Amino acid sequence: MPKTVVPEEKRRRRRPTRSGTVLSERLIVETALRLLREHGSAGLTARRLGLALDCDPSTLYRYFRGMDDLTLAIGDALVGQALAGWSPTGEWRTDLRTIGLRIHAQYVAHPQAALLTTNRVTGRAHELAADEAVLDVLRTAGFSLPETVRVYHAFIDQTLAFAALDAASLTLPKDSQRADEDKWHSTYALLPHTTHPRIAEASRLLAKRMVTSAYPTALEMLLDSAERRLEAPLQGRGELRDQPPPRALAP
Repeated sequence: MPKTVVPEEKRRRRRPTRSGTVLSERLIVETALRLLREHGSAGLTARRLGLALDCDPSTLYRYFRGMDDLTLAIGDALVGQALAGWSPTGEWRTDLRTIGLRIHAQYVAHPQAALLTTNRVTGRAHELAADEAVLDVLRTAGFSLPETVRVYHAFIDQTLAFAALDAASLTLPKDSQRADEDKWHSTYALLPHTTHPRIAEASRLLAKRMVTSAYPTALEMLLDSAERRLEAPLQGRGELRDQPPPRALAP
């Protein structure tokens, strides 16, 4: 049976921890992010959190129903940090681009946390605010409701998928990261035209691009596609208006 989370007003009346720290959901999430950064997902346990916060691990369950609930809070916090201070400009492409790049950058800045949370649906306040913002940008731009949901789905999943992919690379040991990047010079660049002509001709460009994230490029491609779909109905209506009326058939 899930544990009952203590309401916020009752948490505030609790005494400080042994070291004088007053616990809060925000402090626990921030500490969890630090532990993930320092120790990876294996280091995020109630016991280790309790040691870091100088409190009994059972105290954490006054704030979260369990470690999975804390994981959802971490994901929501990342989204909140990504969109802190953002406001729409009224230019839908600019707004979607900014939202996507901000969310991607925030996850990449916390790669261990990204691996835990990019595939989760938190249903929490910051995630809901981000979803509402994306949907509003699209509807205000003139997308139909079905097209809005279609573009929203592709936009969100693409952003999170690239965040997870790039985070996975960043969590590799440094030696493995360097070895993977060196493959573009040590293997791909040395392939002969006789056996791999397309790789050979592209090898220098591949070596330059493949060590960076493709997310900005993929995002622009998605926005281009969405813009064409937005303009297509308008163009269709314009073409119908420009056409002369059909001639009457001779009797």
